[in-house]
Amino acid sequence: MSQEASIHSWPGSYYINSEKRWASGILSLTRTTLRFNSEPNQENLISLRLSHIMEIKMETSGFIFSALTVLEQGNTKHWFGSLKPCRIAVYHVLDHFWRERLLSPTEPRGAEAALSKGQELISLISGAQRRLEDTGKVLDHQGEQFDNMIQGLDDIESDLSVADKLLSELECPSWWPFGKLPWKSHQEAKSEAAAKAACAKGSGKGHKVITSIPAIVSHVGSSGTMKPGSLIVLVSSLEVRDANGQLLHCFEKEEVDDVYVHSPYEISVRQRFIGKPDICFRILSARMTEALSVLEMQYKKKVVITRDYAAFQATSATTPGSPEGGGNIWSAGHGQDMEGTVELSAGELTQLQLHVLQPTVTEAEAQELKQMLQQLKTLALEAETELERQDEALDVLSCSADRTTMNINRHTRRMRKLL
Repeated sequence: MSQEASIHSWPGSYYINSEKRWASGILSLTRTTLRFNSEPNQENLISLRLSHIMEIKMETSGFIFSALTVLEQGNTKHWFGSLKPCRIAVYHVLDHFWRERLLSPTEPRGAEAALSKGQELISLISGAQRRLEDTGKVLDHQGEQFDNMIQGLDDIESDLSVADKLLSELECPSWWPFGKLPWKSHQEAKSEAAAKAACAKGSGKGHKVITSIPAIVSHVGSSGTMKPGSLIVLVSSLEVRDANGQLLHCFEKEEVDDVYVHSPYEISVRQRFIGKPDICFRILSARMTEALSVLEMQYKKKVVITRDYAAFQATSATTPGSPEGGGNIWSAGHGQDMEGTVELSAGELTQLQLHVLQPTVTEAEAQELKQMLQQLKTLALEAETELERQDEALDVLSCSADRTTMNINRHTRRMRKLL
């Protein structure tokens, strides 16, 4: 049976209470569990469900200083020490994934709360709805850019008509203009004011937030350790902030060189320089999938899928449908001899009948699914309408750009004749 791929691993030691000794090995965090394997023989000493963890703390004791403790249901405390690179970095990552799992409305809280078929469908449609909403935001920004380009071309054509009148006067002057032309200073002032207005208008739109997720961030290549913060995806940039909201670094859209996807939960964003070190941030988040759908659209060719990502794809195909285990009632007897009979008491038979008679999707879940599907249909129709409008805008842009280029070339030839 293949294990889940590790989101992150740290070398350290675990205190075996029954044997009163410390064992060295690797502490690993997966999507649903926290496990510790001993180093010599890879024996699994402990495996904890994240949903069964009650508390994660940094403590000290007579056994070892600077230890990390995990309190399990039943008041069972597990001690971890000698963690590398440091105890604080491990604590931040574990605490982030544990809290995000508790806050996630789609994650089960135990084996008894395994998702039903209706809840699984609602979760899938909810994810598709979020992706479509993110796509709609990007399409809306793209439409605004097309509108700004059309407006800019209209302004250029208006200026070219003024230039045409001025060139006509210069080509057939009624008097010889000595010194600076009186209308030139007025035209320069007008152009400068228009440029400032365009910059002010563009700067406001570029700061629209598409999505923001809590994350654990670290500056690659510096002494900074992994610490809590957030990743904010804007229309024109990526912002990395700390837990207090202070800006650590802002990657402008055109300055991002690479976005490496190490796993569905971890990425690296790099900005390259010539003659000085690159700026690279490694970002780890339990909600990274919310940002990945937007990053794939915004940065396209700059997104690089690493080899580590293949491990998650391989394990996801072999992971059972219920993240917490618990099994599936419909597949529990698959592959067994159907000719055999099982003796059940009256109480057990009643419970089995209740399971069989229980509908796969309840009436309330069906109504919720119907509403969500209607919303998806509305979003899809709006996206289709916006794409059709943008196709028409592209045709207008193409014609306007060709016409403007021809006018500029014609005016350039006329000005060269005047020199």
